[in-house]
Amino acid sequence: MDDVRTLERTRVAVNSDSFLLTPGEDIEAIKQRIEDAQRAGGGFVEFAAAGERTVSVLISSHSHVVITIETVQAERMDDEAAATQFEGVFDLL
Repeated sequence: MDDVRTLERTRVAVNSDSFLLTPGEDIEAIKQRIEDAQRAGGGFVEFAAAGERTVSVLISSHSHVVITIETVQAERMDDEAAATQFEGVFDLL
């Protein structure tokens, strides 16, 4: 029987936008920066997202943040990380 290789996948959702984090991103540090920004009355929090993107989100007292961590098969994560290259809002006109 083959051993199934797994990885942890972390997603940060801020309001209606969701971001798959780069593997190895320090989620505890991101949580702390989010809390610090909220306590300060608002501020930008930056993190590395899959697809070699840097994301800056404005955190305020009205921001809704959800962080999910799940274990997935490595092959599934590779497929989904590749798909993030095409997610987002595009102006096609």
